[in-house]
Amino acid sequence: MTGLGDGLFPPHCALCRTPVARAHALCPACWTGLVFIERPYCARLGTPFAEEMGEGALSPAAIAAPPRYDRLRAAVLYGDASGRLAAGLKYADRTDLSPMLAGWMARAGAELLAEADLVVPVPLHRFRLLRRRFNQSAELARLVARRAGRPFAPQLLVRARATRRQVGLGRAQRQENVRGAFRVPDSQRPRIAGRRILLVDDVFTTGATVEAATLALRRGGAASVDVLVFARVAGT
Repeated sequence: MTGLGDGLFPPHCALCRTPVARAHALCPACWTGLVFIERPYCARLGTPFAEEMGEGALSPAAIAAPPRYDRLRAAVLYGDASGRLAAGLKYADRTDLSPMLAGWMARAGAELLAEADLVVPVPLHRFRLLRRRFNQSAELARLVARRAGRPFAPQLLVRARATRRQVGLGRAQRQENVRGAFRVPDSQRPRIAGRRILLVDDVFTTGATVEAATLALRRGGAASVDVLVFARVAGT
């Protein structure tokens, strides 16, 4: 059936529609537009180093302003190609992109997934979820959890109040926008107490969203919180 489907509808690049050998893939030109994050990188923030700094080395940013979460990993640096992939999933209902992005994320976050008790997506407010129809972070988290054989727990964290879109806001505005926006429902506190959480989002820009979500998870009783995203802005 797969062969018949490929014959009737030949696979094409997920970005530019150029014919490719298999589905859920990129053509060589679009592939070279992605910058995958490989070691060496900061043990805390996951930002790439220009040269090997030794096991457990931290970047100046991680030392100067340690984040609330324990570790962050991203599959790629945010750029034109990765931005188009993220936007396609988030705003254009391109759920066909989810398996490809989740596969890259599972590879990048293998060490975090190996230690995680629960995989939790950054939630949308119910009003925004109604408008958008699905939560891209939850879709990525679901597939990542399935690949790693870890429990997917989308109900552990809720967005308690509606917030403005973060696009176009500065760092301080983003922090204020999501301050107190997340909480762990009382009914979920026994499940989260003492557990190691892997928080999943699509794009990491300033870190305001995952910092606010991490604070809510820690207040809810989580023992540790790691973060896994598809793309991260360089230098943040």
